[in-house]
Amino acid sequence: MAHSRRNLDAIIDYVDEYEQVVEIGIGRRTEVARELAKRGVSVTATDIHDRDVPAGVRFVRDDIVDPDPSVYADADAVYARNLPPELHRPALEAAREADTDFLFTTLGGDQPAVPVERVTIETGTLYVARTLSE
Repeated sequence: MAHSRRNLDAIIDYVDEYEQVVEIGIGRRTEVARELAKRGVSVTATDIHDRDVPAGVRFVRDDIVDPDPSVYADADAVYARNLPPELHRPALEAAREADTDFLFTTLGGDQPAVPVERVTIETGTLYVARTLSE
């Protein structure tokens, strides 16, 4: 459990550098969104199902495979936790359309399906796909 908490803290500390973020597929894992909102980050959480989100977090029902571009348009970063490989490319495309960074973790030994920079965190890797023009 301690490793998991440190891993969350590492993700939170990294994403905290952005002012406005969108979390793809929040599900029932609301810890990152909650902590970012507490730190003053503007957080929008999405999921294909209606979800309860913490106070200070905006929720929008959205499917990353067929996204509503307006959800991502004002974001400085788009992030996801435990994102399955089949959603890496659609999420990257949504981030590219918004001209924003895309950060994610995978589940288990899944490797990223898109070009990334690797940031080592406590118990895994945070993948960063930069989409801003060089």
